[in-house]
Amino acid sequence: MKKITARLLLICGIVCAQCLLGQGKTKVLVDADTANEVDDLFALSIILMNSDVEVTALNAAQWQTAHWTTPKSMEDSHRLNQMLLGIMGLDIPLKRGGAARMYDWGDRAQHSAAAYEIINQAKAQKEGGKLNVIALGALTNVASAVFIDPSIAEHIKLYWLGTTYDFEKGILRKDDFNCAMDQYALNHLLFSAVEMHIIPVSVASKMTFDYDESRSKMENHFLGDFLLKIWDDHIDGGRTSRTIWDLSIINAFLHPEWMEEVEIKTSKDNGNRTVYYYKDFKADTMRADFFAKIRGYERP
Repeated sequence: MKKITARLLLICGIVCAQCLLGQGKTKVLVDADTANEVDDLFALSIILMNSDVEVTALNAAQWQTAHWTTPKSMEDSHRLNQMLLGIMGLDIPLKRGGAARMYDWGDRAQHSAAAYEIINQAKAQKEGGKLNVIALGALTNVASAVFIDPSIAEHIKLYWLGTTYDFEKGILRKDDFNCAMDQYALNHLLFSAVEMHIIPVSVASKMTFDYDESRSKMENHFLGDFLLKIWDDHIDGGRTSRTIWDLSIINAFLHPEWMEEVEIKTSKDNGNRTVYYYKDFKADTMRADFFAKIRGYERP
């Protein structure tokens, strides 16, 4: 009887320790148009391997209105999410998002597993708490969730790559790729209570990778070879350099000390609200960190 009791106490101790370790991690939901560009997979690799972060779900986003889109862009993103998790040896909930941008009138939301996952996680936040969401593409899934249940807006802290911003003149423009994929979604969130942290494409453009350097530092490693193949097989795979846009917003979440963030007040036609904009960041530090992390990654 004493042996059984001792074993039970040991098991309980192990379970409690695991629970405490899990509670210590920063939680985040990631929403990505993974099949659209090369940079998504590069950025996702870094946050998925981070031991201090728990990715609670990986949502697939659409990029249906792009000139190089595929017939089922969201499904292609979902498939690549599955492939990346398989290669990295990870088990994280995957959710399909809306297949197209939000609708023009009536129930404008794209009702999807991704949107309802955001709703459920936001509603589960303790009083005063916020769900961290990183969106790498169109804001369809996030805005749809807020459209379906407006009460969750104040419980979401959104990190997003999109728009251009002139910090000297205070001019916000919304004609870049991520904006164009769902203009209504962005407008809906600008007029909501969602806390928004944005890196404009005009700033993220400095996050460039040279192909030859990338190959020399990534090849002959199972994850590095996979990412290089994504670069080679892309529609414009012959590029000798590439902007790895999404790595900047991923690292804004992981390493705020690498970022310069300012608070701005948007104009009345853009919500008349406070938005936090990243004005600059340490690109060389991010690049070096990326190559070191990829080379050092081992499957769990």
